[in-house]
Amino acid sequence: MMQRRSFLTLGSLLLTTPGAFAQELSRTPKQTEGPFYPDKLPLDTDNDLLQVNDTLTSAVGAVTYLSGRILDSRGNPIRNATVEIWQCDNNGVYLHTADSGPKKDKQDKNFQGFGRFITGSTGEYLFRTIKPVPYPGRTPHIHVAVKLKGKEKFVTQCYIAGEAQNEKDGVLKGIVEAQRKLLLAEFKPLKGSKIGELTAGFDIVLGITPDA
Repeated sequence: MMQRRSFLTLGSLLLTTPGAFAQELSRTPKQTEGPFYPDKLPLDTDNDLLQVNDTLTSAVGAVTYLSGRILDSRGNPIRNATVEIWQCDNNGVYLHTADSGPKKDKQDKNFQGFGRFITGSTGEYLFRTIKPVPYPGRTPHIHVAVKLKGKEKFVTQCYIAGEAQNEKDGVLKGIVEAQRKLLLAEFKPLKGSKIGELTAGFDIVLGITPDA
C-alpha cells in the first residue's frame, strides 16, 4: 500500500505531458453540477479519496490516478485554481444525505467521495480515486469543478473513453457530438503497477485569456 505522504509528492511523475498548443484551444464544455455535490463536506478533503483521515483501510474500487492541467484558451497554465472532484463510490452511492441516507447500508465508508487540489505553476492537478462506476440512469463519470478568485465556478464531468453506456447517457448526449470527445479520458494501466492501478489524463480549458 502506498503511503499517503508519499502519494502527495508524486504529482510531477503522473501528470499529463504538455503538448503543442494551437493559438486558440477548444474550450471544455460545461456540464450540470448534478444533485449530489456534497451537502456536508467530509473532514478530510485532500486529493487522496481512497483513505479517510489516514485510516489503514482503503476504499473499494479500481485505483485510479486522475491528473491534468487547468489551461486558459491560449494554452497557458492557470495556477492557484481550486480543483474539486466528487463521484459515487464503487457501490454507486454519493456522499450526500439524499443518496447516502437511503443507501447507508451500501455506502463505502472508506471512500472520501470528494477531494480538492490547488494547481501549481504548470496548472497541474492530481487525485487518487477509483475508476468511476455506473448507476441507474448514468454512465460512469467524475464531476469536476474549477474555482478561480473573481470568476464564476466552472463545472464539468469526466467520462471514460470507449464506455458503451456513454451512447445512452442523456447528460453527455446533451452536448453536440463534436464536443463530447473533450470530456472523454482514457483510463489506462499504470506502467509498472503490480496491483492493477490506472491512470487517466483530463485537461480542462477555460474560456478565459491571460488578459481577462
